[in-house]
Amino acid sequence: MLSIFIALLVNLFIETSVSFSVVVPRDQTVAHVGSTVTVPCWITPPENAEALEIRWYRHDQFSNPVLFYQHGKIQDVQEESYRNRTSLTLWSDQSGGLKDGDVSLRLEKLTVQDEGVFHCYVSGESTYGSEEIVLKVTAVGSAPVLFPQPLDDGRVNFSCRSSGWYPEPNIMWMSDERTVLRPGGASRSRGADEMFSVHSWTVVSHSDAQLVSCSVSLKTGELKEGRLNIQAIISSDSSDPSDPWKALFFTLLICALLGLVGLILYKNRHKLTAARHTNTEELKKDTVVGDVNIEELRKHADQISIDREHLHPDLTVSKDCKTVRDGPDYNHTGEGFPYELCAFGAQRFTSGRHYWEVSLAQENTAPKNYWLIGVVKHGSFRSKDKSALTPSNGIWFLCSDGPNGFYTNSDPPVKLPLTPRPEQLGVLLDYDDGQLSFYNVKERKHLLTMSTRFTGSVVPLFNPGVGDLSPLKILDCPKPVESPVESSQPLLGNSSDA
Repeated sequence: MLSIFIALLVNLFIETSVSFSVVVPRDQTVAHVGSTVTVPCWITPPENAEALEIRWYRHDQFSNPVLFYQHGKIQDVQEESYRNRTSLTLWSDQSGGLKDGDVSLRLEKLTVQDEGVFHCYVSGESTYGSEEIVLKVTAVGSAPVLFPQPLDDGRVNFSCRSSGWYPEPNIMWMSDERTVLRPGGASRSRGADEMFSVHSWTVVSHSDAQLVSCSVSLKTGELKEGRLNIQAIISSDSSDPSDPWKALFFTLLICALLGLVGLILYKNRHKLTAARHTNTEELKKDTVVGDVNIEELRKHADQISIDREHLHPDLTVSKDCKTVRDGPDYNHTGEGFPYELCAFGAQRFTSGRHYWEVSLAQENTAPKNYWLIGVVKHGSFRSKDKSALTPSNGIWFLCSDGPNGFYTNSDPPVKLPLTPRPEQLGVLLDYDDGQLSFYNVKERKHLLTMSTRFTGSVVPLFNPGVGDLSPLKILDCPKPVESPVESSQPLLGNSSDA
């Protein structure tokens, strides 16, 4: 009996003394800004890790972890910048999770600040292990924009600009023969978001090339390129700079013609405004003097809510169906805007004017970088392919795509320099006149109007994008103060008649 008891004690001692090792891949993990990444880590030999302590931390912040798992659950002890962004996940589809010793970290809404070393620490009652893994963060910026400036000697000075890159990118100039051109200079700057903006320039003559390209790239091989035709630029600059009197004459002539055209347009502005409503499938930016009459717009306000029955499964919606954001389980690859993450208004419109406002920033939080807002013909949104999201298919929207800027889904798309970034967006649907207008409510400015022809039922369209702290929230517009005399002021009010 004593021998059996001793054998049991020895066996128990052996079982509790079994050690394990923490293992991570040799290669660093690479992911894009704004994406969700899995940082792999597991223990070997495989064993159930549900009763173990798992701690992910950075640098020397052992007591202030990225994630801390103990007593079978994730503890509320965490570095603040990682709150609501981390969880334990499966390294692969074949993984058995914690029961098989998989302790991999899921990190959402990746930022530049997340780059660096992560420590994976696992401990039991009698043993522990720890390994380091490097997370590399990248961001592909905007397509380079080239600005040509013809010089007096017949050459052209090309300037190239691009922003939203990380880490610091390379710039290369090339000719149509794919010959590398020598840059005249380059500068790089870094914003508050740690992203890089680049500017380079070079001087090219007609004998050097017919096409000039500027490419901006990362060491990972990701690249964006812009091109311009030098021959067309040189040909268009055919005036004789040696005759200053001729230049002065043409300058005065052009100014006089522009003044005459401006006078004609001003005197016929009402007719031109009426004619504008007859255009179909085109985009216009109205020139507005003074502020928008927001109170007049709100006279057409509707109570808009989100239709829960026709909602992308990876979206999270509030109980009042007013607030929407990307769900915690949505795994965005980082390859372009997530057009599929759409929510639709529960209200359908077949006539009249309808206005609603959307909040794009929480208090003390920067405005959202990613969103898509517009209207869609009921039942028309079936594809996440950007090429199919056109007005001819019953979809109209304005999109904010982070470093790629603002653009519409017209054909071709029109990019807009919206500064400052809207914190509160107003949308006016004029079904009968075939217009969809957008307004910066806080700045009281008109942004743009899309003119088209609506048919059938039209519903509001919302997409909160991914990677922002702030959600997208539909606001209840305050009721405008009624004036005893009916206002005849237009929706876009001018500050003067002059």
